[in-house]
Amino acid sequence: MTTNSFYVTTAIAYPNGEPHIGHAYEMIATDAIARWARLEGKDVFFLTGTDEHGIKMVQTAAAQGVTPRELADRNSARFREMATNLNISNDDFIRTTEQRHKESTQKIWKRMAASNNGDIYQSTYKGWYSVRDEAYFDEAELTEGPNGKKLAPTGAEVNWVEEPSYFFRLSAYQDRLLKLYEDQPEFIAPKERRNEIVSFVKGGLQDLSISRTTFDWGIPVPDAPGHVMYVWIDALTNYITGVGFPDDKGAQFQKYWPANLHVIGKDIIRFHTVYWPAFLMSAGIPVQKRVFAHGFLTSEGKKMSKSLGNVVDPFGVVEEFGTDPVRYYCLREVSFGQDGDWGREKFVNRNNADLANNFGNLAQRSLSMIQKNFAGVMPDAAPNDADKAIIQTVKDGIARMNEAMQTQQLHDATGELIALLSAANLYFADQAPWGLKADLPRMGAILATTADVVRRAAIAALPFVPASAAKFLDMLAVPADERLLVNALGAAGIPAGTTLPPPEPVFKKFDLTKPA
Repeated sequence: MTTNSFYVTTAIAYPNGEPHIGHAYEMIATDAIARWARLEGKDVFFLTGTDEHGIKMVQTAAAQGVTPRELADRNSARFREMATNLNISNDDFIRTTEQRHKESTQKIWKRMAASNNGDIYQSTYKGWYSVRDEAYFDEAELTEGPNGKKLAPTGAEVNWVEEPSYFFRLSAYQDRLLKLYEDQPEFIAPKERRNEIVSFVKGGLQDLSISRTTFDWGIPVPDAPGHVMYVWIDALTNYITGVGFPDDKGAQFQKYWPANLHVIGKDIIRFHTVYWPAFLMSAGIPVQKRVFAHGFLTSEGKKMSKSLGNVVDPFGVVEEFGTDPVRYYCLREVSFGQDGDWGREKFVNRNNADLANNFGNLAQRSLSMIQKNFAGVMPDAAPNDADKAIIQTVKDGIARMNEAMQTQQLHDATGELIALLSAANLYFADQAPWGLKADLPRMGAILATTADVVRRAAIAALPFVPASAAKFLDMLAVPADERLLVNALGAAGIPAGTTLPPPEPVFKKFDLTKPA
């Protein structure tokens, strides 16, 4: 793997239903991470997709009178459509029903079966299984629900299952996993998720049932008629399929694997930080570098549910408010790694204060004055101490954004962006260029400095509000090859004499009392 490469993935979504705002949130956050890495000049590969096998797909398809394949095709297309609507910059979209994935998954199975005198063996599974979670649970993990039903930790109902099954010797990997967590303390984030997993593994690992015989909607187990793979081997293997496995000597795999980062929901942390690294160790494949588990979104302070009628439709909110305001709210309002809330009033207030007033007004006022007083031609900067100070403040803020993004602190990075814009607005108000018509050189220096602030801020904002930030850069006539982090932190501003197009408002203000 080359040092300049960066491979990042979302979890692949389960398409037994329509995409919801939680799926959108994960895509948006991962996209911001991928775009920031590109801003740094890295060679980025960004994968997302859909996880299409398993009993839930069979049951949902039957209830809707369609085949599992028809259900998968229909809903997977909706996830692709959502990615387009959210301006997601993924390099590939994987589906676990693709032939390339079948070949990849059967290959890793064979490697696991051949390793350590056989990490895969056949026996009979007897235990509690949750269809909703696609997971098995120990008796000690269950609670008593209504009508004596047993419930998984997630609240899902579990059923007793008894069937022939292949097993993976997960119990043999306890010490190796604990050493991984100790040697790579940044392997799991945030810290509370790391503590949870370390505690779980220290408690002892049971061998894992990895095949089913009660349905056939899945990838067949090699040389085992009637068995299909347990969904998590199938699903997790997508991350190596996406970069060319089973051709692990190929250029793509060698460049991008091991993955730099898996971004997932906190409910599937165990599968990604216990099962997945153990599978990789067994197959002789390097383990991924880091897993970041984000929290969940509520709606107006309540858990989303169809019965409450508060499920947030990502297509609807993008249609109502536009892509970039939705992206920005998710990244700024929610502390990444913690739970957050989607609230309309909070959304409108955040958009109006941060984007329309802070960012948009600074750009519109300064660029309009250049049009009016300098015929749209960038004046000479000729900076004084105040001008130099605000440029340094902005550069320092962008450097802190970069530091925050190295550990996926998206909310801190966007907070630094707004802080530097607030400082720039104070500078603009203090310098009051509108009162300097008798001193055009000084007015020009203030406006040139402010335009340079907008340029730097817009470059740094590209991962978060990509279309809007690009519009600012277009209005500043910034060439496409000068829109990298190094340009935002560099010494040079916009050359004097550059002709600028007439500015147009980029961010819209919303009013809760009126339709958007």
